[in-house]
Amino acid sequence: MKRTHLPLNALRVFDAAARHLSFTRAADELAVTPAAVGQQIRALEDVLGVVLFRRTSKGLELTEEAQSGLEPLREGFLRFEESVEAMQAGQGSSTFAIAAPREFFAQWLAPRLALFRAANPEVRFALAGDEHADFTEANLDLAVRLVEGPGELEGVQLAPGERVAVAAPGAQDGWISWPGFEPEDDARVVLQAGNAGQALSAALAGMGAALMPLPLVAEALAGGLLLAQGETRVCRRAFWLVAPRPQWRQKKVRALVEHLTSES
Repeated sequence: MKRTHLPLNALRVFDAAARHLSFTRAADELAVTPAAVGQQIRALEDVLGVVLFRRTSKGLELTEEAQSGLEPLREGFLRFEESVEAMQAGQGSSTFAIAAPREFFAQWLAPRLALFRAANPEVRFALAGDEHADFTEANLDLAVRLVEGPGELEGVQLAPGERVAVAAPGAQDGWISWPGFEPEDDARVVLQAGNAGQALSAALAGMGAALMPLPLVAEALAGGLLLAQGETRVCRRAFWLVAPRPQWRQKKVRALVEHLTSES
């Protein structure tokens, strides 16, 4: 019988019924009805082509065929449990592999990771060089992305979706444009940047005004390095902490997510 065709659920029911020699007690253990146990046993007997139980005046008893396969079956279930434990062992790891935009890491994420590590000294962080790195190829636990939502991933928004036009004191006339944060169509663009880091560096250098996510420029605004050019506005794109569901459900990841969202 091919592995993909193994009736694993029925075998689990058989194991319980064999231990209790009672469909009723097996049903209690499995949280199903005795009729459901009986149906699974009959289905398994049909697949295997053998009788597994006989009813006697003393109750149920195993046939020779059932007894011959019971010990290997239980060894197999034990190996299944060992396999699951091995696959879950990574949840106990103290290393987090994270991808994040460099500017957001510097302005927002790094201070909060430092606080998390101060409370958990055993923790280590590994940063991916590419903020858009693939989760599987880079073995990532988490990623921070400037997006409109998590999409097919699990995620939580780390900071409000807000943007503001900024410029350095005495900045040159004109605008700095970068993907997703372009100025009005009639604005005079003096620099086309490729990413947030380039746009922020250009704005700080006085090359023009730029639309920026508020978390990236809050510190520069507070310190007077940049001046707001108008009011802060709601932005569809925001910084989201995301991960595929298996990573998101890990105990260590949940702990870090809780910390980051409580500190935000």
